[in-house]
Amino acid sequence: MASLLLGLLAAFSWAVHDLCVRKVSAAEGTFASLVSVLTLGTLVALPFALAWGAASEAPTEAYVRAFAAGLVYGVAGLGLYKALEIGPVRLVAPIIGAYPIISMGWAAYTGSPLTLFHWAAVFVVIGGVAFIAMSSDDGASDGSKGAAIFWSLVSGPSFAIAFALSQSATVLADEWTMMLPFRVAAIVMVMALAVLWRTSLLPRIGSLWIFAIMGTLDLIAISAVSAAGSLPYPEFAAVAASTFGLITVVLATIFMGERMRVPQWAAVLAVFVAIGSLGI
Repeated sequence: MASLLLGLLAAFSWAVHDLCVRKVSAAEGTFASLVSVLTLGTLVALPFALAWGAASEAPTEAYVRAFAAGLVYGVAGLGLYKALEIGPVRLVAPIIGAYPIISMGWAAYTGSPLTLFHWAAVFVVIGGVAFIAMSSDDGASDGSKGAAIFWSLVSGPSFAIAFALSQSATVLADEWTMMLPFRVAAIVMVMALAVLWRTSLLPRIGSLWIFAIMGTLDLIAISAVSAAGSLPYPEFAAVAASTFGLITVVLATIFMGERMRVPQWAAVLAVFVAIGSLGI
């Protein structure tokens, strides 16, 4: 149950974060937005890592896994930002939100005692997220579908790999010690890709406040998923976190006046019943 709660905390944080992405990424540019979010989130994490981390006690293997996770997370974040910038949420969210299949498959391969009931619940979650996203009216056109699908396919599997690596790192060392190499690696990856793209990394000063909020939300989310690595069924945190697309739509309904129909609310209920059943 603790893994699920951490995953839901991550999902809520990323949902609010993604609402912000849709507002600022197109204006500021993908790379400037992502680097700003990662950098400001790292600055928020720094005092906690120094106060609560135990860097000297962490083995080299933990640092290697955390750094590798960060590199992949940088790619996942780039894919997410690009996909949300190009395509409608109803197209992007179901593809990215299917990554728990990879997370569960890896967990099964490494010996996690998963049952058919667990798999059924996961597919209900994925199906519910897909239904909510595809049936939502986000006001976006369906242009550039191919590019949006490509970046979604880059993002989803990358998230699954990054989560698995970060959780394996926190098995060897505490999550706050692992957070710094993770985030530094993510920043390095995005900056390297920005150089290859020959694009600007400098945001407008007036946008830094919202990037700071987004960076804090991203920090909370990845810290929650990573912390589940030392708990039973850590893959369930990744499953619960995948509902960020669903929660984004619900938040848009509550705070932005968008409408949800009865079948959509029924799908929301089914998703959370499925998530709750994983904790039984």
